[in-house]
Amino acid sequence: MADVQYGHFVAGQTVAGTSGRFGDIFNPSFGEVTAQVALATATEVDQAVQAAKAAQPGWAALNPQRRARVMFKFKSLLEDNMDELAKLLSEQHGKVIADSKGDIQRGLEVIEFACGVPHLMKGEYSEGAGPGIDVYSMRQPLGVVAGITPFNFPAMIPMWMFGVAIACGNTFVLKPSEKDPGVPIRLGELFMEAGAPEGVLNVVNGDKEAVDAILAHPDIKAVSFVGSSDIAQYVYATGTATGKRVQAMGGAKNHGIVLPDADMDQTVQDIIGAAYGSAGERCMALSVAVCVGDKTADTLIEKLLPEIDALRVGIATDPEAHYGPVITAAHRDKIARYIQMSVDEGAKLIVDGRDFSLQGYEDGFFIGPSLFDDVTSDMQSYKDEIFGPVLQVMRAQTVEQAMNLASNHQYGNGVAIFTRNGQAAREFAQRVNVGMVGINVPIPVPVAYHSFGGWKRSAFGDVNQHGPEGIRFYTKVKTVTQRWPEGDVTDQSFIIPTMQ
Repeated sequence: MADVQYGHFVAGQTVAGTSGRFGDIFNPSFGEVTAQVALATATEVDQAVQAAKAAQPGWAALNPQRRARVMFKFKSLLEDNMDELAKLLSEQHGKVIADSKGDIQRGLEVIEFACGVPHLMKGEYSEGAGPGIDVYSMRQPLGVVAGITPFNFPAMIPMWMFGVAIACGNTFVLKPSEKDPGVPIRLGELFMEAGAPEGVLNVVNGDKEAVDAILAHPDIKAVSFVGSSDIAQYVYATGTATGKRVQAMGGAKNHGIVLPDADMDQTVQDIIGAAYGSAGERCMALSVAVCVGDKTADTLIEKLLPEIDALRVGIATDPEAHYGPVITAAHRDKIARYIQMSVDEGAKLIVDGRDFSLQGYEDGFFIGPSLFDDVTSDMQSYKDEIFGPVLQVMRAQTVEQAMNLASNHQYGNGVAIFTRNGQAAREFAQRVNVGMVGINVPIPVPVAYHSFGGWKRSAFGDVNQHGPEGIRFYTKVKTVTQRWPEGDVTDQSFIIPTMQ
């Protein structure tokens, strides 16, 4: 058994697991087990929920400004501990340090957004709705809420969830990926250091048993999930069946539509980063380039090849590396199977990354960049999310055909169009059947004060992540209709005491 063991973070304390079940944590750069993580039982999940339940009334009773002060302090601690967090993230995930810092930074930006919760939770007021009658609304927290997060963004996605939820007055139970739990546990510790009361943020590590316990628990009022689409659908169906509010974000197949008038040099740079960055392990990775016209496709591929050849694949701590290993050997092998599937289906393999090996790190979970041409919409390798450093090039003869590929795909997370034509871009953004659109922006993840969410099988539920949608998801509206009788109040027992 590894020397380092991760338990859980409950009621402000790190606690050991009691299930007797453990999962291995690898350093993907070396292919070695470096730690183990306890896998929680339903009883351990309940302990975290009870801690959150006990803390919630007092936390919600704090005025929003005081909750925001904890968020401000937490933001400062994230900045102070950025290097430590990035190193830990890279060791367990495999992404290079620069990507790890980006992971943390994008989560930190949602914490910044949550610092504005006094304004964000304001309700509405109508004076004189009737004779002497006023109507107003207020937003109130749901209670105990939970988040289930994936391995690929172990800092950003938890903060997308708990930052907004806790600022609104809820308390939170986080079930991060068991593959890289170090950073989520550390976030819990820093949140306590920021001044949060015990039980406001709890972290429970585990697998499906913990997930099912969260979905079944009667005291959890809402669940946010990010992961594969099949699991997202399961979480949504199971959670809503028990009366919970659920937002469940799934997989993606993001298209980049390249028009003949695009700035091709800039487009190539954008696609290289969006397709191969973080080893393609991003739900917003641009994994399909749809070129309008054969000349456009030929030019794109010609310019892509030297850029792909220049990509440096290295260990997570290599400052010169463009991307590092993937999360596990099993995932590397899955990507390789999809590459072979594409070949068998008739796609043209131009760059094959399967034989990549890093000298001195032969046991690491590395796979080189791959590039395909002549991919068609009937191929299973196109229909599925590969989630690796694989770019598929498709050819369309018209913008309409290219747009239809993105619109008709089972996933609808993100799409980008590369063009100098403002009218074409505007019409594309209006008509394409995808939730997030980039215009000459390859990865259109919205800033923290807007909301993140896809369409079709990329998202289950009606409310998106963070931004104004996040505030709505983690609160319920209470509407008050009031009328006051005429005359003075003479019974002093009804007067609310002041601080004086």
